[in-house]
Amino acid sequence: MSFDLHTHSLVSDGTQPPADVVAAAARAGLEGIALTDHDTTAGWDEAIAAAQQHGLLLLPGMEITTKTSNGISVHMLSYLHDPEHAGLVAAIAEAREGRVERAKRICALLAEDFPITWDSVVEHVGPDATIGRPHLADALVAAGVVGTRSEAFQKYLHSRSRYYVPQDNISPTAAIRLVLEAGGIPVLAHGMASSRGRTVSVDQLEEMIEAGLAGVEVWHRDNPDQGRELLLDLARRHDLLTTGSSDYHGDGKPNPIGENTTDAATVAHILERATGSPAYGEFRAA
Repeated sequence: MSFDLHTHSLVSDGTQPPADVVAAAARAGLEGIALTDHDTTAGWDEAIAAAQQHGLLLLPGMEITTKTSNGISVHMLSYLHDPEHAGLVAAIAEAREGRVERAKRICALLAEDFPITWDSVVEHVGPDATIGRPHLADALVAAGVVGTRSEAFQKYLHSRSRYYVPQDNISPTAAIRLVLEAGGIPVLAHGMASSRGRTVSVDQLEEMIEAGLAGVEVWHRDNPDQGRELLLDLARRHDLLTTGSSDYHGDGKPNPIGENTTDAATVAHILERATGSPAYGEFRAA
């Protein structure tokens, strides 16, 4: 029984509608998935309907953009929270506004050297979708500057690039508390992904646990072996959930759906503890 608990649709920076993400999971033989678009729940209804059609379990979720006090970007997965919780809705709205302003600033820097405009970026953003650097990458691909999103990140959109612009976001601990208030289950996404930039310290992880962090995403292609061991040790000492997932983006990343998965026992714990929103479809524990 395998579940992929980190996927994206074109509601944020994936390349497929939510229904197609669910269909891809069904073709891969998964028992269920979580749809975790960046800072939005707009894809939930379509994904729920598709999951019921394909006989999959669907955990509605979200990936929340946060930042530590010393400027480290941290992504927090939230599962089964109340999508109408006022505090969380307000925080996400602010994050989405910040994403737009940041993308415009990055675009202006890129436009000094490459033939892209803000209009050419927006062409790659779905209606009401959460904008992000992958859409800037798509504009660079369309302009012939690079061949793929991955190449765009490797050359121009990484955190050490001269085109990089940081974004102000709520803290990881604030996000954790909001998710818990909304009845959701907060899990740290790819927390040791050093190839993406700086990662948090053990002390910072301990602060997140103190705030109520429920789990850590261990099996993710961007977590190196040493980072996985650190997360597993932390989980053992603090009785945290451990998850695995693909971080699927359709054609936007090379990560195939179901590349890493979460077992049924962990999913059962998430279902038992969440109070904000139900999962949809039949859960078969064995």
